[in-house]
Amino acid sequence: MNVSRIAAAIAATASLLAAPGFAQAQGDPKVLRIVPHSNLAILDPIWTTAYMSRNHGYMIYDTLFGTDDKSQIKPQMVESWTESPDHRLWTFKLRKGLEFHDGKPVTGEDVVASLARWGKRDAMGSALMTFVERMDSPTPDSFRIFLREACGFVLEALGKPSSNVPFIMPKRVADTDAFKQIDDYTGSGPYIFRKDEFKPGDKAIYVRNPKYVPRKEAPSGSTGGKHVYVERVEWNLALRDAQAQVNALQKGEVDILEALAFDHYETVKKDASLQIPKYSNVNLQYMARFNHLHKPFNDAKVRQAVMAAFSQEPFLKAQVGVKELYKGCASMFTCGTPYGSPVGSDIQSKSNMKKAQGLLKASGYDGTPVVLMKPTDLASIQKLPDVAAQLLRQAGFKVDLQAMDWQTLVGRRAKKDPIDKGGWNMFLTAWQGHDIWNPIANAALDTRGEASGWFGWAKDDKLVELRAQFMRATEDAQKKKLAEAIQVRAFEVATHAPLGEYTQPMAARKNISGFFITNGNLYWNLKKN
Repeated sequence: MNVSRIAAAIAATASLLAAPGFAQAQGDPKVLRIVPHSNLAILDPIWTTAYMSRNHGYMIYDTLFGTDDKSQIKPQMVESWTESPDHRLWTFKLRKGLEFHDGKPVTGEDVVASLARWGKRDAMGSALMTFVERMDSPTPDSFRIFLREACGFVLEALGKPSSNVPFIMPKRVADTDAFKQIDDYTGSGPYIFRKDEFKPGDKAIYVRNPKYVPRKEAPSGSTGGKHVYVERVEWNLALRDAQAQVNALQKGEVDILEALAFDHYETVKKDASLQIPKYSNVNLQYMARFNHLHKPFNDAKVRQAVMAAFSQEPFLKAQVGVKELYKGCASMFTCGTPYGSPVGSDIQSKSNMKKAQGLLKASGYDGTPVVLMKPTDLASIQKLPDVAAQLLRQAGFKVDLQAMDWQTLVGRRAKKDPIDKGGWNMFLTAWQGHDIWNPIANAALDTRGEASGWFGWAKDDKLVELRAQFMRATEDAQKKKLAEAIQVRAFEVATHAPLGEYTQPMAARKNISGFFITNGNLYWNLKKN
């Protein structure tokens, strides 16, 4: 292990132990101490797709609808709704008791402004807005969506469970330019963010919202009653070394490790004081994303050479290693879901390095170095760039592997700057299954070029048209056929490279109860006994 990393881990742990009130918090059943999967630096969950920002969003905001553990859309802030016979007018009534943290009621105007901002950034939101003629709020507790033409995914979009989630914010906040980050974190959710105690790289604190009125249904996915049984949740952002995290969990210094490092999976399984709770029934998928704006990946032929070089097994074996936690998936959609299929994937799934080398030579690649960004502090993906760099070099690429923390990477990938001005060519990431399971939700398939909401800015008019047809489709058979056509085209133009699927284990002390299937990291319904 790197000496500097050991020193940093010791210093972080010492700082935690010395913190005021730590001894009391350690045994306090009303304080839940969590080590999240990464640092929290971006507090605007609409501005970025980063899961840390999404998880922060779920703590303090609420949603109109949610998706349960059976992938069914259920109301959350909405009490009731109607749909006109021609499917073009949707009218929604908000449930009683919705109140922002500043004491002001949640209104239809807040909802309209929040949806408008979300619709400028999210792939599914952007797709929905192409159908929206206008939105309004005829009464304080209602809002309406008028469509130019009917589409088949209104509720699926409003109940989208993962990045970017259509969180509802006060109108004054939601009126912020969608391409600028907010600085007011007033929500109406089950927790209140303590901005005065927030220290990036150190800690984030949330306290129970005493005025929150939960739904009566049992929690399921991102739906149901958000009951809070603790007074305070502390995110320890400083404890980044995997071994130090496990040590802290075993000693009872923390309660939950959001992302247990794969290297420590077997150790935790054998520890009688710990548990590995099941919290998801859908896999995550690894992905390599190209920057389509700059050389060399502005050329589809060069991208195809990468697809041929990127066999999934080396990535999965190096990054996960535990065979029961990963599997190959020759699809751009989550395997095991309605659109998961190997159709069109041959360039990657049935390729080899010799073919990759031939494709790169035929492309006319001129030796332009590939700037590959590598996160140093995100255990679930930090080995992927090393594998990518090795395979790219074997294929014939020059590679500039640049290390940085994940939040720096998240900020940098949003920039469209030329490479010599701090730009980038490739990064690797992971998506939860519900984020990529269909052609509308999958942000990497938004190929409107620089108008695209997600980083990489792929451009392909044929894919845009195929996705538009999918949005209008209402029959399952028609949707499946279109999804296959979309995937075939995406592999042809190499929008991105899927790198297989895995399960990310969570670890917790045995005295923590109330875990449920969430397909994410949601921290209500938990009790500390």
